[in-house]
Amino acid sequence: MAALTVFSRPCLLYPGVGALLTPCSVIRSFGAGHPRSAFRSCTLKAGSPPGAKGFSESASGSAAGAGAELRVRYLEAESTGIVVFGINRPQFKNAISKNLVKMMTEAIEEIKCDKNVRTVILRSEVPGIFCAGADLKERAKMQASEVGPFVSKARSLINELGNLPMPTIAVLDGAALGGGLEMALACDIRVAATSAKMGLVESKLAIIPGAGGTQRLPRIIGVSQAKELIFSGRVLDGAEAKAIGLVSHVVEQNEAGDAAYHRGLSLAKEFIPQVDLKTGLAIEEACYAQVIPTKDRIEGLNAFKEKRLPRYTGE
Repeated sequence: MAALTVFSRPCLLYPGVGALLTPCSVIRSFGAGHPRSAFRSCTLKAGSPPGAKGFSESASGSAAGAGAELRVRYLEAESTGIVVFGINRPQFKNAISKNLVKMMTEAIEEIKCDKNVRTVILRSEVPGIFCAGADLKERAKMQASEVGPFVSKARSLINELGNLPMPTIAVLDGAALGGGLEMALACDIRVAATSAKMGLVESKLAIIPGAGGTQRLPRIIGVSQAKELIFSGRVLDGAEAKAIGLVSHVVEQNEAGDAAYHRGLSLAKEFIPQVDLKTGLAIEEACYAQVIPTKDRIEGLNAFKEKRLPRYTGE
C-alpha cells in the first residue's frame, strides 16, 4: 500500500509586484486504476543545493525515492518560484516511456495554474544524457494498436509543455535525440553544454519526427536548415546548435556535468521578478489607454481605410 506523505513548502503570493511568504501544506494524489492508489511522495533529496527542497513523483502503485523516473523540485530562498523537472531513467537513457509520459503529464497539470510558479526548468538527472527519445524497447513490445495512442499521448504531453503559461527552459547537459529534442523544442529557451548532442534522428529509423519536431524546428532555425537536419538525421554538438540558433546559450561543460543546468538556473532567476498575469494585464490596459487619444492612432485607422501608408508624427 502506498504511503501518504504530507510536505510543506512556501507559497509565494504576489500582490502587485510584492511578495508574501506563507507556509502551505500540500497533499496530492495521483491515481490510475484504484482511486487514490498513488500519492505524491515528497522526500528531501540528498545532495540538493542550498535553498532547494526536493521530492520525487511516485508512479502509480510504486515507491518514490532514488528510483523515481521524474523528480520535481520547488526551489526556495532566492530561487523561490522556480520548479525543476528532473528526468531520471538512467538504465534507459531517459527514454520516453508510458510511465514517464503519465508522470510528466500529471506534473504539468499540477503546476500550469499555479501562479506561484514563475519558471520551469526541464533537465536530466542522469549524467551525459538529456533524453534519448522514445523507449524503443518498450515500443517493440507494444501491439500495433497501442503505438498510435501512445504517440498521441506523448505528442499531447509535449504540446502541454509548450503551452505552459510561465517561461520554460530546457537545459541540455547531454544528448537530446528524437523525442528528447522535441521536448526541448517545446520549451521557450534552450541552454546546452558544448558536449551536448542533439538531433531529430527519426529518419534513420524509417519514421519522421512525430511530436512536433517538423513544425517547431523550422520555426526556430528556418525551413531550409530544418529540412536538412530532418532529412539527414544529423546530430549537432552544443556549439553547432548555437551557431544555427537551435539553442540560445552554450557553455563549457564542467566536471560535474551540469554546466547547462547552472546557466539555465541563472536565467530563471532573472525571470522571477516578472509580474503575475493579473498585474501584467492591468499594465497592458493602462498602456493601451494612453494611445487611444493620440493623433497617430487616428492616422493609422484613416490610412488603413484609405489603403495608403500612414504618415505618423509622434503625436
